[in-house]
Amino acid sequence: MTLREELLSLADPRYREFSASLIPGAGAMLGVRIPQLRKIARRIARSDWRTFLGTCTPRCFEERLIEGFVIGYAPCPIEEKLAWVARFVPRIDNWAVCDCFCWRLRADEREAMWHFIQPYFRSDAEYDIRFAVVMALDNFIDEEHIDALLKLLGPIRHDGYYARMGVAWAVSVCFVKQPAKTRPWLENDCPLDDWTFNRSLQKIRESYRADSADKAALRRLKRPAKRAAENSGITK
Repeated sequence: MTLREELLSLADPRYREFSASLIPGAGAMLGVRIPQLRKIARRIARSDWRTFLGTCTPRCFEERLIEGFVIGYAPCPIEEKLAWVARFVPRIDNWAVCDCFCWRLRADEREAMWHFIQPYFRSDAEYDIRFAVVMALDNFIDEEHIDALLKLLGPIRHDGYYARMGVAWAVSVCFVKQPAKTRPWLENDCPLDDWTFNRSLQKIRESYRADSADKAALRRLKRPAKRAAENSGITK
């Protein structure tokens, strides 16, 4: 059975319709659930995964996800893995592939990945930025990296909704995990553009991990909505 045949056997049309409504830009979609795709990717990663990655030509959302999962699961040195990552990132064209692709790093992968993602924060491509941001929020919101990470997040400017929302999401996680550094960063001339700043506050207020006192204090920091829209290029 080919990979496409296996995916077709697992496809659920109702799940496809539901997923397609949530993932703009996903393109062709079969409707296979993420745990099933991960199971397939783990199996491939235990076999001749290099041949798979070198020859795969994804024709649908699920095949692209499997490609990304195999890279994450591949048993190889981080230097080789990063070469596959560099090849994959330019192919990301929606938030779901980006976010599912970003994996929790092993200890021996962390330093190399931290240096690898630096240029992506400054990219002009929407999903390059989101890749760096999501990889960081999954792995580098800790005492060691928080100062450097906030410095990387602050100057990001991009018209893409998913780049901006990725930054807002990351800032909210920074606030929850590293409040001593993130709270004063938000309160004192925060360098985020107004739209992303307000979305960051919103994400924190929506978090069950932020207490009511913090949420009330952050509400007072909200920047004027009109100015935030103008500064982000958004028009209502």
